[in-house]
Amino acid sequence: MLPSDGDMSGFLAQAQAMQQQLLQAQQELAETEVTGTAGGDLVEARVLGTGELVGLLIKPEAVDPEDTETLADLVLAAVRDANNKVQAVTAAKLGPLAGGLGGGGLPF
Repeated sequence: MLPSDGDMSGFLAQAQAMQQQLLQAQQELAETEVTGTAGGDLVEARVLGTGELVGLLIKPEAVDPEDTETLADLVLAAVRDANNKVQAVTAAKLGPLAGGLGGGGLPF
């Protein structure tokens, strides 16, 4: 969408500023760590804003050698919870910037 007054340099400066804001927001997200939990906090997963799993805490009472399926389900649930939180943080941080770009879908 071009400016109606024909001021292309102003438009380009605005686009460049928005690009810089977007890059800064993406960098901040990449450094953001989010924690997801499952099983009443028996399992805790830590995920970066990039989606990388960086930590997993399993409390001893979550471990039953006779029932490893439940433990596996708790781990998956904690990782999903963390990833859902990352998506929410991403939407909150990048949403306003996407609106300034015409609302076009940004590839996250």
